[in-house]
Amino acid sequence: MQPLVTQRCLTTQAEETRILGVRLGRRARAGDFIACYGTLGAGKTTFVQGFAEGYGVGANNYVRSPTFALVHAYHGRTPLYHFDFYRLSCFTEVQDIGFEEYLTARGVVIVEWADKFSQLLPAERLRYISVSLPQRGAVCSGWPMICSMADISSMLTDTGAWL
Repeated sequence: MQPLVTQRCLTTQAEETRILGVRLGRRARAGDFIACYGTLGAGKTTFVQGFAEGYGVGANNYVRSPTFALVHAYHGRTPLYHFDFYRLSCFTEVQDIGFEEYLTARGVVIVEWADKFSQLLPAERLRYISVSLPQRGAVCSGWPMICSMADISSMLTDTGAWL
């Protein structure tokens, strides 16, 4: 496994957070696992909406937080499985929704509130996205640089290479 090299960027508006998601979604590949961390209202779902768009999920599939459904599946380049652990309180509940089966499915897995069950996350293929709201800005940190992934901060300002 390659060592994790992290980058940090600041988004100050929901649209910037969504655009970051779009650009990272375009770079994602089947087998990636993204753990989203952050407080209520921090922008985790906004990031996932952008990511889904970048990953090829059609505009007719509105991406919403799976807080009550626990998981939503979308069709992009490969399946995109979007989990929300917010309402779960124990490992048994995570197992009951078949979480481990999704980890072996060919697709991308994104988990909101991943910190609730961090010991279940697949460390060997984990990409961290931490979303928080310091002074009304969303800070995304921890996306490891894998292969030739560009610097996250340049993704926010680069309009040609990522579109």
